[in-house]
Amino acid sequence: MAQASTFLKIPKERIGVLIGPNGEIKKRIEQELSVKLKIESDTGGVTITLVQKSNDPSLLFKAKDVVTAIGRGFSPKHAFNLIRDEEIVLDIVDLRLIFGRSESDIKRVKGRIIGMAGKTRRIIEELTNVNMCIYGHTIVYRYLHRKRRELKKRKLELWEKPDGK
Repeated sequence: MAQASTFLKIPKERIGVLIGPNGEIKKRIEQELSVKLKIESDTGGVTITLVQKSNDPSLLFKAKDVVTAIGRGFSPKHAFNLIRDEEIVLDIVDLRLIFGRSESDIKRVKGRIIGMAGKTRRIIEELTNVNMCIYGHTIVYRYLHRKRRELKKRKLELWEKPDGK
């Protein structure tokens, strides 16, 4: 039986973060998700293979999300939250698809999202309970659906009249 695997590329400058000091980050991903990472330092290619002892194919997708999150600029600490909580998801927005391929347009939009000294980004993260990473031509969001629903529900309850009056 063939082993399930997937391949992705991350920026070469993020390879060191993915491996971590003394290979700790790589080892932790492999242990917690029952996968094997083959990292090509010269190209940024990462092959993720599900270890045969695992019978949960979803671990391969989780590992891909963790590697992608690290590759797109998240710290390993934030990326590992994708493993710990089922309700945390990774969403990547390619600014080229929204604002075209003009580098000046993308640079301007990124500047507006980040704001002066990162203030706008911090406000967006706090108000929406999102962790954002702006890297290259993408914005990566990692958020909790459950918390977002709870916040919306609480806001709606504020507008409801007690006892239906």
